[in-house]
Amino acid sequence: MIKHVIAIALVSSPVLAQEKVNAQIEDYYYTVYDRVPETKRICETVQVPVYGVERRQTNGADVLGGMIIGGILGKGLTGKDNGAAAGAVIGGIAAAETNKTKSVVTGYRQEQQCHNEETYRNVERRQYDYSVLQFTLDGTKYELLFNKEGM
Repeated sequence: MIKHVIAIALVSSPVLAQEKVNAQIEDYYYTVYDRVPETKRICETVQVPVYGVERRQTNGADVLGGMIIGGILGKGLTGKDNGAAAGAVIGGIAAAETNKTKSVVTGYRQEQQCHNEETYRNVERRQYDYSVLQFTLDGTKYELLFNKEGM
């Protein structure tokens, strides 16, 4: 609340010309809360796996299994022994090739990862509401409400 003191000299009639009127104005405000967006950067250290390649020796059991399955498929598709032999060779080669390497986790390294997070905060501000003019004239107190913004 803000107070203004005003001295008003009434000159509308000769009788009142000498009388002074003391008046004061009080301004009234209310509080408004505005939601203001705010971006925060959040960072944290995380463990990230490190991958390496593990070489694996092809063993005889893998190759033999590929040959048997290839032979059965070759005989079933062609109906001939030549198809079974070709299927066995292709199955053995395929089994030997698929088992050569494999990706494995060899360790971990620390890495900082960051992201933005949108948050809001309340900001307080005063908003003008209205004013009151109070004065005394001839022993009588008067009060007048008004809005300065509407003037």
